[in-house]
Amino acid sequence: MIWNEQRECEDLETRRKRQLADLKELCFRLYDRVPFYRARFDAAGLTPADIRQLSDLSRIPFTTKDELRETYPYGLLAVDESELREIHTSSGTTGTPVVGAYTDADISLWGEVAARCLCMAGGRRGDVVQNAYGYGMFTGGLGLHYGARALGANIIPAASGNTKRQLMLMRDFKSTILTCTPSYALHMAEVAKELSIDPDRLHLNIGVFGAEPWSNAMRAEIENKLHLKAFDIYGLTEIIGPGVSCECAAQNGLHVNEDHFYPEIIDARTGEVLPDGETGELVLTTLTRQGTPILRYRTRDITRIDSSPCACGRTLRRMHRLLGRNDDMLILRGVNVFPSQIENVLLRIEETQPHYQIIIERGASHLDEVELQVEVEENFFSDETKELERIRRKIHSELKQELGISVKVKLVEPRAIARSEGKAKRVIDRRNLQGGTP
Repeated sequence: MIWNEQRECEDLETRRKRQLADLKELCFRLYDRVPFYRARFDAAGLTPADIRQLSDLSRIPFTTKDELRETYPYGLLAVDESELREIHTSSGTTGTPVVGAYTDADISLWGEVAARCLCMAGGRRGDVVQNAYGYGMFTGGLGLHYGARALGANIIPAASGNTKRQLMLMRDFKSTILTCTPSYALHMAEVAKELSIDPDRLHLNIGVFGAEPWSNAMRAEIENKLHLKAFDIYGLTEIIGPGVSCECAAQNGLHVNEDHFYPEIIDARTGEVLPDGETGELVLTTLTRQGTPILRYRTRDITRIDSSPCACGRTLRRMHRLLGRNDDMLILRGVNVFPSQIENVLLRIEETQPHYQIIIERGASHLDEVELQVEVEENFFSDETKELERIRRKIHSELKQELGISVKVKLVEPRAIARSEGKAKRVIDRRNLQGGTP
């Protein structure tokens, strides 16, 4: 089954004509209604009329996350505020959040592309979708909620956490599809084992997992422990949330819903657009978004585009599962975290030195475990356990308030962390996230 066969399987010439028409309309709309983009066009010596073919998109300057923050709250709004129906913001980013504003049309679009993704993974009308992504400003929960509703599924809006209750709901309501982060899915499997819950007694068939990096080895482990088929989904708040792309049954990359989100792959250093098949940074343009449309957003995610035919019959091009990032952002339990955020907290605490190391492991519970090793100022470092515990708790509390997640803090004596003559190695990631190719 294909959710929207006319769009997902249409011939390439028809799709390109549609993309070009939408791109032209978008450029005129942004130039007329969004001063930020009017200034970008003017600075580049462009007018919307100069965009005559899809390749002309490369003449338009990129949009970056920092620029999006500078437009907070409504600097990118392309409609009147009275037309807005929902606001979301990015989670855990440095400084001011990035705003995603949705009109009625945007909510419908979100439901459409998320439903496509669920259908790509094998979802059908009548499925019971247990949605264990977080609800709230984070786009994960509501995005999959709208998709499941459009699909005609029965939705269990469980949100994240309270794992024993999750398993009870899963059993009692006969959930057939699980949506959450892959690490949380593995944690559920471990708790199910502790409770002697046989996965064969559950009704799960499909898992749609995203919001954090995960490997094929982790996929195999989830499938083995929960007795389901696991699929990768991709999205980001800046574009729409979950629904940008997803794997189909062939699991040979993630089909991009490119009639709504136009993908480019660029050389991250030069900005040059690369041909399909070459690896580089993913850049996305929201062709049909109404509230806060974006031209050429630099995602910082590294991947490649595959335009070869897919066994499922969809003609939507596919993106390789993410190969990494070209900035220092970490994704921990679905939350974006920059080392600079941690550094900013430590600089506010007089008892510490600006020498630290972040160690990330995927623990026995299959959730990301983060340990921050930080040097204590010499005049505060002593054998007095009570004083060191006070400092540790202070750091832990301020980090949780800043990041939104808990970080294990280990205090070390001055000069315990290795120095470097070059760039300091702040992060040691032991999660083995690459683990193979799709």
